[in-house]
Amino acid sequence: MRKKNARSIATQVLTQVIGYKHSLSDCLDTALPSLNDARDRALAQALCYGVLRWLPRLQALLQRLLRKPFKAKDSDIEVLLLIGLYQQLYMRIPDHAAIAATVDVTRTLKKPWATGLVNGVLRHFQRQQKTLLMSVDNDNSAKLAHPPWLLERLIQDYPKDWEAIVEANNTHPPLTLRVNARLMSRDDYLEHLRVANMGAVPTPYTEYGITLEQIPQGMPNSLPGFTQGWASVQDGAAQLAAPLLDVPIGARVLDACAAPGGKTAHLLEHYNIDALLALDNQPARVQKLTDTLHRLQLLAEVRLADASQPETWWDGEPFDRILLDVPCSGSGVIRRHPDIKYLRRSSDIKKLAAQQKRLLGALWKLLKPGGKLLYITCSVFAEENHLQIQNWLTSHADANETVISADWGHAMAYGRQILPGENNHDGFYYACLSKTK
Repeated sequence: MRKKNARSIATQVLTQVIGYKHSLSDCLDTALPSLNDARDRALAQALCYGVLRWLPRLQALLQRLLRKPFKAKDSDIEVLLLIGLYQQLYMRIPDHAAIAATVDVTRTLKKPWATGLVNGVLRHFQRQQKTLLMSVDNDNSAKLAHPPWLLERLIQDYPKDWEAIVEANNTHPPLTLRVNARLMSRDDYLEHLRVANMGAVPTPYTEYGITLEQIPQGMPNSLPGFTQGWASVQDGAAQLAAPLLDVPIGARVLDACAAPGGKTAHLLEHYNIDALLALDNQPARVQKLTDTLHRLQLLAEVRLADASQPETWWDGEPFDRILLDVPCSGSGVIRRHPDIKYLRRSSDIKKLAAQQKRLLGALWKLLKPGGKLLYITCSVFAEENHLQIQNWLTSHADANETVISADWGHAMAYGRQILPGENNHDGFYYACLSKTK
């Protein structure tokens, strides 16, 4: 029996994501441990992310290279061809090596009949690459590697910025860290990275953010002091949340949709909080939240609960501050999660906006008069962001917006929007709401 390698694992993972709409992160978490070599794991991961990043373009090319579509039972061979095309177009692996290694996977898949087919298709592309690319790039969806519905929404919401957003979505994101302020300063951790020969610079607009110049192997445990809680992986835009909440001494704080715990932990690192309740409604995510706090040596009350149903978990004591990082389309973090382009549908946005409104309605009742709620998404869509807040303020006389004055992002009609790639940050939206009575 042939041993699985990086390309066969990538084929397995991408078949699940593309064919069955499974989450890329979940599939990788399951599949990567079967590869013992760190370089193989890195290659498998790079292939999965790369193919999904450029999937519409790769699929358009493959359509022109095949005489007829594959049967459902052979979708793994179709995925394997996409992996082969991605290597030829976007990786530094020599064509002959990429083709040979890709062809070899047909034997691991126990489909020797496909050996000649895979070899022939990839060699045909090698010979006709320029002509084929000119053909597929006549279509914007293929050329820009975004589904039509997503391009349409971006053009509608950002007629001047949509091209920059699309370009950012197709780039590799940086690795950004947040230093644990309870354990050391940013300068101290930068020195630890220097000693470890890991180049890094401070992240703009953050107090404890650090951006690495290269992603080291063995992440994240290979980072200095990671297991001891010295630092966490968190994008610079996400690090803006804690300072915006402005938590006073003695405040009672709710993090309503807390897992996997990055913002919860940052609140506890940034402020002296005696009472913080962190909720999530999925057991696996609650476990991740608990593990995060344990590694960082932080304490909070963690509960498995649905934030939209406070009657099942609330003790009746109102909160001074609420952090509401709502479920959203994830359209601002596509560069980190390229499967979002294909797992999401245009119809999802209206459903998500309705869910966000329900969460606002349920939690607003729990906020003290004079208290503050920070509404957050990692989306760029107006319907989830400033239009959501506009509708809320219009229909609630006891709600005011606290305008965010900042050098980062864009002031919207309500709230503030960071677009993907700006200052190398992910796309995030923030709005601060205060309760008047």
